Amino acid sequence: MTRVAVIGAGWYAAQSHIPALQRIEGVQLDGVCRLGEAELERVSRHFGFAFASEDYRAVLARRPDAVIVASPHHLHHEHAAAALEAGAHVLCEKPMTLDPGQAWDLVARAQTAGRQLLVANGYHYLAGMDELRRMLAEGAVGRIEHVACSFVSATRAVFEGETGLARWADTFFRPDRLTWQDAARGGGFAWGQASHSIALLLWLTGLRPVQTSGMLTGEAVDLCHAASIRCENGAVVSLSGAAAMPERRPALLRLVVTGDEGVFDIAVDTERAALYRHDREDLEIPVAQGQWRYHCEGPVQALIAVARGERAAERVKSPGEIGAMTVGVLHDLTRVRRGGS
Repeated sequence: MTRVAVIGAGWYAAQSHIPALQRIEGVQLDGVCRLGEAELERVSRHFGFAFASEDYRAVLARRPDAVIVASPHHLHHEHAAAALEAGAHVLCEKPMTLDPGQAWDLVARAQTAGRQLLVANGYHYLAGMDELRRMLAEGAVGRIEHVACSFVSATRAVFEGETGLARWADTFFRPDRLTWQDAARGGGFAWGQASHSIALLLWLTGLRPVQTSGMLTGEAVDLCHAASIRCENGAVVSLSGAAAMPERRPALLRLVVTGDEGVFDIAVDTERAALYRHDREDLEIPVAQGQWRYHCEGPVQALIAVARGERAAERVKSPGEIGAMTVGVLHDLTRVRRGGS
């Protein structure tokens, strides 16, 4: 049996991560942690955890094989660091941390401990994404010079107002507004949503960001952003996003990767990808209906696979390094809201 603990059993862990664990044969739900005695009892009893505590240290003292950290953003470093120290492989919700130094500290801790650190970036695990990544790595567009990335999700009600998303009425837990609407705790669209799109573009392209500048709009927290990123190889990235999509619609996620030999046009929301090359070797990438509909089972499955000894290189598509680079971009992008230059 693979013994797994969950720290931060809030709305998304109860809605996605824990049910995903239950669907994997041979997984034991060993320990669960969240604040609130009644809520803790409810989630523990409903899913059948062997142990429950409001103190994450007590959960980690049982030495689980793997840990999912799904606590509020500002607690990720504390909880993930403790889980790695306890000898567990760790899947951390995105954004990995709110500070780049803390993010790279987790990467170093995982390396020292000989454990895998993953981030819950579900887009990376959708069928066919790894093939797009392989094609770009093998020069599908030649040397990458520019990426345009746009992400517009149905999350405006998450970041402002009292009620949140309509679908939350039927979820196991309703998230605390402070999780998403307190800028000091990583509230806002950039930390809460652009952490998806930034991580995906970095993973697909292999680019490494070195400088980010941008602008945000919104009152208590940001709702929209536009940014420019310079990368190590000289490539530039145009990044934009907004909490603007009506809730009944899927998130718009588009990436256009250009190089000295062609263009890769990737429309995740409409499930279409096409390669246009100067040598006329154009290619339409077949994508089945529903193939790119978002879910987060892939990172959970990868966590259990590495905990069982499978090769990380073959299973982990959202490593801590990508998470740390994403945190760096977000940190620089949101400096304007914190009074930075």
